Amino acid sequence: MDILSRKSSIGLLTVLAVILVAINAMVAYRSVAVLEHSQSWVQHTYQVIAQVEIIMGSEKDAETGERGFLITGDPRFLEPYSNAERDLPAELDAFQQLTSDNASQQSRLAQLRSHLVVRNQLLEHAINLRRGGSSMAQAALAVTEQGKAEMDILRRIGKEMQSEEYRLLTDRLVQARRADIRTRITVAVATILDLILLVIMSRYLYRERELRYKTELQATELREANERIIASTAEIHELNETLELRVKQRTSELEATNRELEAFSYSVSHDLRAPLRTVDGFSLALEEDYAEAVDAVGKDYIRRIRAGVQRMGQLIDALLQLSRITRAEVETSEFDLSALADSVASTLVQENPGRQIDFRIEPGLTATGDPRLIRVALENLFGNSVKFTSRLPSALIEFGRDPAQNAYFVRDNGAGFDMAYADRLFSAFHRLHGDKDFKGSGIGLATVSRIIHRHHGKIWAYSEVDRGATFFFSLE
Repeated sequence: MDILSRKSSIGLLTVLAVILVAINAMVAYRSVAVLEHSQSWVQHTYQVIAQVEIIMGSEKDAETGERGFLITGDPRFLEPYSNAERDLPAELDAFQQLTSDNASQQSRLAQLRSHLVVRNQLLEHAINLRRGGSSMAQAALAVTEQGKAEMDILRRIGKEMQSEEYRLLTDRLVQARRADIRTRITVAVATILDLILLVIMSRYLYRERELRYKTELQATELREANERIIASTAEIHELNETLELRVKQRTSELEATNRELEAFSYSVSHDLRAPLRTVDGFSLALEEDYAEAVDAVGKDYIRRIRAGVQRMGQLIDALLQLSRITRAEVETSEFDLSALADSVASTLVQENPGRQIDFRIEPGLTATGDPRLIRVALENLFGNSVKFTSRLPSALIEFGRDPAQNAYFVRDNGAGFDMAYADRLFSAFHRLHGDKDFKGSGIGLATVSRIIHRHHGKIWAYSEVDRGATFFFSLE
């Protein structure tokens, strides 16, 4: 197939080369034709100018002959006049034919003919008077003076004709010069393109030869590679068989490790809770039974001990919840996310009866995921919003979907946080607010992040200090 393709490419390239050369030749021929056409118009303009000069020269000859005859009475002076009268019609017809494409010149020619008729009549009348004798010479000269006005008009028309043609000559000389430049450029470009085409053809043929050598070398290498592949097929089959066995072994080991981690988590929870309950119980007894024997400082210490024990218990519960969520099976289904959010919000409102909390939940939202885990995520997100708006007289918490972000969001008007520390939000035990400001375990957002990641989604946040916070999350 490659050989046939290369042969087809060579044939196609040859055809394209012939077409390109033909196009270059046609363009060059057209440029030369345009140049010849421009030059022919220049020559034509010169002819028109010369014809105007011939016409005006004939008029001058007629006037000169007529004046000589009027002054001397010698009929020999009438020869230029007679020749001019004989030649003028043909000269005017020649000018009309040369300027048939120029309406303005045709109009001037018509004026010229009419004034020539008047002028010739005056000349003929003056000549006839002079032929009457020398006594009529003065009258003949007077008629000649009347014809001078007509001659001035004829000269003006002649100058207008020449001016028009000189203007056309200037334009046509410019066009001819441009056509000459274009022709030179076209021929040069066509020559360069032909040379480039020859170079390309030469390079292509050279590359074809090199490619043929490389193809033969690659064919040899492919044969050797096929032999090596056949030789290693048995080894690959053996590796595939052992790989399946290794996967089963690793899966069994992971399951055993998970069971050990679960047992360890339960053991840690049980073993830690026993001494904590002891510390809590004895500190309670100390607080109740020996309240009178302990001063105010001692009572404060006892309260701190009990608070620390209770916080430790909360941390253990949070860690166990995070561990269970990490190992829990994700049972995916489509559910009413708005109804789930309403349920979580109602519970939080009931748990905070002394506060004014306004939950605004977008209706009609649905999602695909594990509703149990999503409920835990919403409990943590809504709970954070309730907590961080606790210092406000009225809390506003919104839940909905943002089409621009293609994600769900939880927005509040609470304390917010500095975005410079946003990378620490979803790590366990990393808190952006101290216990003196807002109580917490530092596990909630880490739990939310684990749940969202288990749904193959993403979670992120935007906030400003004292301007509230918005948490976005997406589900696959």
